[in-house]
Amino acid sequence: MSILDKKTKREIRVLSGFGHVSLAIWALIILFPLGFAFLAAFKSNTEIFIGNPFGLPSNWDFASFGRAWSEANIGTYFINSIIVVSASTFGTMLLGAMAAYVLARYDFFGNRAIYYYFVAGLAFPVYVVLTPLYLVVQNFGLLGTHTGLILVYIAYSLPFTIFFLAAFFKTLPNAVAEAAMIDGASHTKLFFRVMLPMAKPGLVSITIFNIIGQWNQYVLPVALLPGGDAQSKWLLTQGIASISTSAGYQADWAALFAALTIAIIPMIIVYALFQRQIQSGLTAGAVK
Repeated sequence: MSILDKKTKREIRVLSGFGHVSLAIWALIILFPLGFAFLAAFKSNTEIFIGNPFGLPSNWDFASFGRAWSEANIGTYFINSIIVVSASTFGTMLLGAMAAYVLARYDFFGNRAIYYYFVAGLAFPVYVVLTPLYLVVQNFGLLGTHTGLILVYIAYSLPFTIFFLAAFFKTLPNAVAEAAMIDGASHTKLFFRVMLPMAKPGLVSITIFNIIGQWNQYVLPVALLPGGDAQSKWLLTQGIASISTSAGYQADWAALFAALTIAIIPMIIVYALFQRQIQSGLTAGAVK
């Protein structure tokens, strides 16, 4: 028995070491381009392409951030992204939480059919329905508006939100809900005053996932916020793509990397601040 225990422990150590090495390699793969983009934002074109592209800048020049923010309108696109992502995330979480709660905790005819109808949305990538989606938004008169984009963001975020939260709501104890109902709580008060606070770990986790996914979305803004008059309503991803397209002619690569840094830093801060909540939300259902 002791021989088997030693063998098992040795295998666990080998697997653990292999896992740590794999994570270290993956971290380097992720950090290398991020570090390169951050350092390149402070360099000149000569340093980026001819000098030492992987070294520290000889002069930490912040002018590229000013050019990106004002001349390339990244400041406007940044504010537009905050408005759209904030509104769409709020709508997604409100509608998704209510739908997931009802589907998870109330038994009625068609419950499973409605649930699978929502979950089926996970099987359709945005590229498949881009043309009909464009026509639908156009027919509603919302093409080139933030309202149309927000509604589409909500629609495309709901399937995963409902799928995730429905499983989480099922893990919440029935005794608490029954006690609240006995005390006279309505279904609405039960949901907002009792069940939502109990589901906070799961809500925080899926909220962060939605924020990151919508912040980095590129295809939908390009399709629904075309150029011309709607260019002032572009989001950050469109602005960065515009700088990248014109960089070959204007050769302001430092401004491009500065814009990338501006887009990346908020998401890193959000994840760093809510890292523990995300982890607890992902494991809470399994633990319970």
